[in-house]
Amino acid sequence: MTLLRQPANWWRENRLALLASITAMFILLFTIGGAVGIANAATKPAAADDGVKGQTFTIATDTTWAPFEFQRDGELRGIDIDLIHAVAEDQGFDVKIDVLGFDGALAAVTAGQADAVMAGMSITKERQKTFDFSNPYFDSGIQMAIASDDTSITGYEDLEGKSVSAKTGTEGYSFAENLGKEFGFTVTGFQDAADAYNDVTTGNSAAVFDDYPILAYGIATGNVALKTVTEQEKASSYGMAVKKGDNEALRKAFNEGLKNVIENGTYQEILDDYLGDNAPDATGIGGGKAALGNETLDPGEPGDLPKNPAFTTDVEKTNGSFTIATDTTFAPFIYQQGGKNIGIDMDLLRAIAANQGFEVDIKPLGFDAALAAVTAGQADGVIAGMSITDERKKVFDFSDPYYQSGVQMAVAKDSDITSYQDLKGQNVAVKTGTVGYDFAKQLGEEIGFTINAFQDSADMYNDVATGNSAATFEDAPVLQFGIASGNVPLKVVTDPEPGADYGFAVLKGHNAELLQMFNDGLKNAKDTGAYQQIIDRYLAIDDTAPVDNSFWTLVKTSIGPLSQGLVLTLLATALAILFAMILGIVFGILKLSTNPFLRFLASAYVNIFRGTPVLVQAFFFYFGVPAVTGQPLDALTAGVITLSLNAGAYITEIVRGGVQSVDPGQMEASRSLGLGWAPSMRRVVMPQAFKIMTPNLINQFIITLKDTSLLSVLGFAELTYQGRIVIASTFRSFEIWIVVGVMYFIVIWLLTVLSNWVDRKFNK
Repeated sequence: MTLLRQPANWWRENRLALLASITAMFILLFTIGGAVGIANAATKPAAADDGVKGQTFTIATDTTWAPFEFQRDGELRGIDIDLIHAVAEDQGFDVKIDVLGFDGALAAVTAGQADAVMAGMSITKERQKTFDFSNPYFDSGIQMAIASDDTSITGYEDLEGKSVSAKTGTEGYSFAENLGKEFGFTVTGFQDAADAYNDVTTGNSAAVFDDYPILAYGIATGNVALKTVTEQEKASSYGMAVKKGDNEALRKAFNEGLKNVIENGTYQEILDDYLGDNAPDATGIGGGKAALGNETLDPGEPGDLPKNPAFTTDVEKTNGSFTIATDTTFAPFIYQQGGKNIGIDMDLLRAIAANQGFEVDIKPLGFDAALAAVTAGQADGVIAGMSITDERKKVFDFSDPYYQSGVQMAVAKDSDITSYQDLKGQNVAVKTGTVGYDFAKQLGEEIGFTINAFQDSADMYNDVATGNSAATFEDAPVLQFGIASGNVPLKVVTDPEPGADYGFAVLKGHNAELLQMFNDGLKNAKDTGAYQQIIDRYLAIDDTAPVDNSFWTLVKTSIGPLSQGLVLTLLATALAILFAMILGIVFGILKLSTNPFLRFLASAYVNIFRGTPVLVQAFFFYFGVPAVTGQPLDALTAGVITLSLNAGAYITEIVRGGVQSVDPGQMEASRSLGLGWAPSMRRVVMPQAFKIMTPNLINQFIITLKDTSLLSVLGFAELTYQGRIVIASTFRSFEIWIVVGVMYFIVIWLLTVLSNWVDRKFNK
């Protein structure tokens, strides 16, 4: 009773208990964090000695791969051989060439019997785990060739049921293997390119796949009775390689020498000697990276424009401003870091916009909402790792492809599953709206497994890690990025399946100018190397970089965006409660009116907004209303309208019940004293009704605060949305949801304490 009579003293009397409770919450958070925290550290190897002058290095190479290495006039010649000699002369070191064949050359370097390998070796992510590569010195492309007198084969589809040849260990072999799964042919591997060609001319194989300069040189010299029948498929660049962590001085010297022989024209003479009219421009190899060097073409930091002198970014922004919708959680294509939208899609879009002179306003909404925003006119385009499919082409116009992906399966690290057949009778996790979902759905009908669909990649990964699902299907780069970052506790067990291309999209028949600018900017980015720089930022993982995956580091890096989300949550809640109270009081009184029309109006309002889900209402106001009125609403406005109308419907019934709970004699007594109906309600009935309504209103306020989490589907950056954003880049949903949950609990608990204090003060 003393506490009820003296609410002003409550804080002084109970402040220690309150502070102790808050401290206990943080101790709970830290204790859980300590239990799940992981501390990893790695150290970088020391730099090698930079001196190479006067030294002799053994360079392993292939035997027969003209025009890069072959015998001419009794001596070993070729682009690779002439180039390494030119670089050695420029840098003041000597080389001893060891001809071992491709596989033998790789083995010699890994065993320490050779210092480096130079054999038209493609720079791939898989090989970068074992070798350190130089700057690229040749850009290749894969091409298909058939016997010169063969008229039956004109494309890949004609290879069904046949056998093709390729040289083992080359990109042509890998390309043919993947293509064979799609078109139904088998691949025979040979140690030498000459044997692979002869297998076609003798009729054992229908076609051969090889790097285009090899094919072009053989056909042009008249020594290969083949003809090409397809355009070049883009392949990796060639580089000189040393064993990972060894001979760094040699690699740096090669880069410097390559730059010099390009600048003085020596390398162009070598290319012209072997390729004639088909010789590429030496200064453009590797997007100019070979000529300019690693330091000049530093990829830069994620989220920034490429540091590429050949990529012009000084175009005046006179071509308009566009709203671009995107996903929220699809790393490495789109995610947030430090409060900034980054990823391949985001960096590429900004680079293209800078190059073409237009501005972009990026709206992260989630994949499904992004598509809805474009179709509703809320956004001008969408870029979200969106696969180009025939079905989507009915609704959207797509740009030229900017990335080619493939679907891959992953399982828990301790899983025994190794193939699709092992999934029979199991559950599989996939992300809705992706090619992985479509692939899994089709495969599930064949194998006999069921699908668990999720909105976010992190959720489906966790579903597999926790054992609820046996496997997941995801775009290969997304899956590999998560595993390489150390935050996805899965392993891949299948090769990537041929997948669809990614494209930028606009609503069909709209924004053709924007689409054209994207295509022009994309071509420019690829031609200048800016595109490759952006790809390397996210997919060229540095395994030697130290990584701190501890819980406290996670909290430290995520507390900023989570706090910003909490502020927006409280703002949306406060505005929604304010307007909901006004609506609730007005419609609550209308429900008590003697006018049947007013009662019907109030009842219709309550039935509509209590009878439909909040999520449906949010989509209606954010996407539906602008589609009808032509006036777009921002996420905060649409969210506040949704929560206000929804909470107002419940408060209407609270007000009605509260007023009806007041003794009718109170109104009669007030009227008998000469007060009108309105003054009687304001001075006599409503004060008593509010005392009755207070507990229910407090409960509704708390419900409204929690309902703000549903606004994350609109891209409103409240607390839950920010939690999903952090998870998208870290994939550590368990820890982040603990932090988010504790923040919600503390805020709601403090709101409850404050509300109860107001209740006691008001109802004393």
